[in-house]
Amino acid sequence: MLVALGLAMVATFMFLIITKRATPVVALILVPVAFGLFAGAGMGISDMITDGIKDLAPTAAMLFFAIIYFGIMIDVGLFDPIVRGVVKAVRADPARLVVGTALLAMIVSLDGDGSTTFIIVTSALLPLYLKLGVSPVVLTVTAGLANGTLNILPWGGPTARAAAALGISPSDVFIPMIPSLVAGLVIVLLFSYHLGIMERRRIGKIVIRESVLSRENEAVLVGTGGGTGGSGRSGGTTGGDDAAGTSDDASDGGFTANALDPNRTTLRPKLFWVNAALTIALLAVLGMDVIAIPVLFMVAAGIALVINFPHVKDQQSAITRHSSSIVSVVAMVLAAAVLTGVFAGSGMVEAIAEWLTSILPDAMGPHLAVVAGVLSIPFTFLMSNDAFYFGILPVLSETATTYGIAPVEMARASITGQTVHMQSPLVPAILLLVSLAGVSLADHHKKVLWRAVVVSLAMLVVGVLVGSIPF
Repeated sequence: MLVALGLAMVATFMFLIITKRATPVVALILVPVAFGLFAGAGMGISDMITDGIKDLAPTAAMLFFAIIYFGIMIDVGLFDPIVRGVVKAVRADPARLVVGTALLAMIVSLDGDGSTTFIIVTSALLPLYLKLGVSPVVLTVTAGLANGTLNILPWGGPTARAAAALGISPSDVFIPMIPSLVAGLVIVLLFSYHLGIMERRRIGKIVIRESVLSRENEAVLVGTGGGTGGSGRSGGTTGGDDAAGTSDDASDGGFTANALDPNRTTLRPKLFWVNAALTIALLAVLGMDVIAIPVLFMVAAGIALVINFPHVKDQQSAITRHSSSIVSVVAMVLAAAVLTGVFAGSGMVEAIAEWLTSILPDAMGPHLAVVAGVLSIPFTFLMSNDAFYFGILPVLSETATTYGIAPVEMARASITGQTVHMQSPLVPAILLLVSLAGVSLADHHKKVLWRAVVVSLAMLVVGVLVGSIPF
């Protein structure tokens, strides 16, 4: 009975999410409560959910303050010189332009939000693509690959979800996967260079007038990109589950289309090197894994607020600008505690794991981590991260433990499919990207999908080779 209820609960949750009949938060709360009560949990369901909240509280705190920190860095202009440098460095070479697009997308993707990355990249570089005759599809492919590969950052969404679903630390999942991440990014750069070479052969040598790069025209290059090429705005977007689970409208507070406005009041040019040093120190300490990630981001966000906005009113405004992103992602994580708490507390996970173990061929059991990595490619493309990480991964992980595979190893394997996942039509951020660039999703998929599969499989292989994923 528990097996049937558990599978029905997962199927119901996935159906509601995929068909968009309920938001992830609503489905994460109401579906497990209903099935838990039907399974006879009674008033004990309260303790199950409370235990789940206790387990996920550090993850919620980490995401809360990571969004604040990187949002502040965008507000104060930390990334602006990088954008201007990329624009000036590409000059007359399409190959440089495409590689520069990849590098810019990688840098901005450090904030963990796909919508932010795509708004900034298209705002900064789409005018150049159109002026120089380079296909905008190349921009969407390059930005999509870069952002999808970096989507495994601990504050980016999938890693936090995998850790939350299995009750483990995001840093334990991510840090051993850094070699895989580096390999994936190198492949993305190679793909970018190849795409640029093909564009160079197609259109030949190009010339940019100096006036295009002048300060007077800088607002055109790093201002709003919505009207460029008639692409228009998408009206709004929900960053959704695919980049820190954030929800951002392209025109309201937080990460906005004019995030790179050179005249915005939040700029702090005199503090650029201070903010750069703080960010480098943050990433260095993060890599050393000597401080808990939630504590690290709490301290870093506090320091960033005090340095850049010494007045209380300005600090409050800085936090409020990103409130929609914060509320969205924290609500999702806390709601996930209901599903994970009921799933574990009711005994459904154990029952389903035992059932899967009984039907799984013995030869496949020791390789379940690799199986999970391969399955993550099509599964996360066809369903949301919420459905995969909270519905399927816990079952696979519980089964894998009978073969000596640790939950953290299953979590590492499960995040390798994110480069493909970010190209899914179920991801609002990718719909925003193609809308801003004025290209069709079909044209985007023709060029991006096979490349994304290559990147994901390469990350899985590297993970196996370095020992972070057992074979």
